[in-house]
Amino acid sequence: MAGCALAYGFGLVVAMLLPGLSLGDDFVCTRATYYGSPDCLGTPTGACGYGEFGRNVNDANVAGVSRLWKNGTGCGGCYQVRCKAPELCTDEGVNIVVTDYGEGDHTDFILSPRAYGRMARPNCAPELYKYGVVEVEYKRIPCRYAGYNIVVKVKEHSKYPDYLAVVLLYQAGQYDVAAVEIWQEDCKQWRGMRRAYGAVFDVVAPPKGELKLRFQLVSSVETTWVESKSAIPGEWKAGATYDSNLQLN
Repeated sequence: MAGCALAYGFGLVVAMLLPGLSLGDDFVCTRATYYGSPDCLGTPTGACGYGEFGRNVNDANVAGVSRLWKNGTGCGGCYQVRCKAPELCTDEGVNIVVTDYGEGDHTDFILSPRAYGRMARPNCAPELYKYGVVEVEYKRIPCRYAGYNIVVKVKEHSKYPDYLAVVLLYQAGQYDVAAVEIWQEDCKQWRGMRRAYGAVFDVVAPPKGELKLRFQLVSSVETTWVESKSAIPGEWKAGATYDSNLQLN
């Protein structure tokens, strides 16, 4: 535990979630714990399908969720989580990104060790780790990734040209991605992709040539479609990432 208490202050900020305005002032009460991790970071095998992105995004302030999972639609959502032990915890808590599914001991959040420790006051992290499970309160906040557009990653198990699976990275704003569609040029219509698991969408026999995608975004106030401003190249490669040139607010 002491190693985590020391380590969480010295991580390299890869894509830190900047503080943002909340979507409301009401916090919801629940419980949180943390999972085992030898380096205190996230896990590359999270159920959202983010891979290494899920390990390091937001300086590894990440979590698995249960009720907020929403069949994978909750992947990429951002929350402010603060524990209710004032002698140990700060008023601000920690801002996390959902990268995984997890449940246990009536908790809504299973935090990375780094995120769990960052709820604590200076020098209090070791004592907070001893709790194991703590009472917390949370609220949804917008995600902020300074300098990043949404990135479309082609999953490594894709098979060119017969099978395409993608996941969206750097999903900013306050939206959940409810659906992804691909443009079928020969039919002049959008074709739905299947939510394979978590945040991964796939399609068998994708169209030939450049690929245009659009995303259905859902928030507490609206549902809308947005189209990627850049197409995926016709000769796409498994494991490659492609900038959408699209930013969400």
